[in-house]
Amino acid sequence: MTVTVTGLVRRFGAATALDGVSFALAEGEFAALLGPSGSGKSTLLRILAGLEGSEAGEVRIAGRSMAGVPARARNIGVVFQNYALFRHMTIFENVAFGLRVRPRAARPDRAETARRVRELLQLVQIPELERRYPDQVSGGQRQRVALARALAIEPHLLLLDEPFGALDALVRRDVRRWLRGLHDRLGLTTLLVTHDQEEAMELADRVAVMERGRVVQFDPPAALLAAPATPFVAGFIGHAARLEGEVRAGVLRFGSLPLPPLRAALPDGPATAFLRPGAVVAEALAEAPGGAPPAAIELLRVTAEGERRAVLTLGGVTLEARLAPGSEARAARGAPCRLHIAGAQVFGAGGGRAEARPLRAAPVL
Repeated sequence: MTVTVTGLVRRFGAATALDGVSFALAEGEFAALLGPSGSGKSTLLRILAGLEGSEAGEVRIAGRSMAGVPARARNIGVVFQNYALFRHMTIFENVAFGLRVRPRAARPDRAETARRVRELLQLVQIPELERRYPDQVSGGQRQRVALARALAIEPHLLLLDEPFGALDALVRRDVRRWLRGLHDRLGLTTLLVTHDQEEAMELADRVAVMERGRVVQFDPPAALLAAPATPFVAGFIGHAARLEGEVRAGVLRFGSLPLPPLRAALPDGPATAFLRPGAVVAEALAEAPGGAPPAAIELLRVTAEGERRAVLTLGGVTLEARLAPGSEARAARGAPCRLHIAGAQVFGAGGGRAEARPLRAAPVL
């Protein structure tokens, strides 16, 4: 099922929640809406589901305009963060609910309802729980019940609103990977709303980054990291240090900061650079060199992959760097170090963007 959103506007009094949002989903795509709290993600999802209206714009699902189409007639499955399960109903009854409230002409009989519910519980891998109540199962199991209930109406579009927020980290990782596999097997079109970028980048084919009610970039995860469209995207996606500098004759310098200059194809003027941890290397030194004071290591940390990283503060900005091979033994809190930069995303004051590179090769890299 395709989805096309054009020029959506939604206001709450003087506040604008959506400011001309437009995007399109292909059939069978898994997409994510990613942004900070208050960026308009959940409002957009509620409009797609038919739970809320808009002041302007259009939503088309499978080529059909949704203007005036109530939520119950849109054939959309919705899973909310709080699951919204009926506590007085068993797991079986919760999943069967969507089938039992269908219009009489479209409502399956009791035998067919039971067959469909048990098929869904098998699909989400909790068939043994059908007689239990929501309070008698774990958070991850409740999430699967909510998903089974959304799938009971056989939707072609599945909307997920922060569905993993109430789960602990280990369960959340397992459930979301399982969900992606289920999406692929069923051929659904899925839209996930989240503020967790790791979640969005792992699950989605494309990620729509939202800022202040607008979609500022809608691209595959790799493209968001490699070619962010705006400074907001560069700073929001991944982990990057933001540093101010000045471009003169195609060279970016960082003032008094102990950082090497970079070549950046931008007009002369102020510029903002975003440096990711993997692009910065700290070469720990036995003693501070003469001249300008070098950077000093504030602390050392080990990543989940076992890589040692140095954390430094430069001009009030925290910068994380890889340790240069051969200098790990000298790395300690307070140790001076020389920094090398492999590359950075740079945005000029006039709106241009460039991939900055070092002026000369650094052997340590």
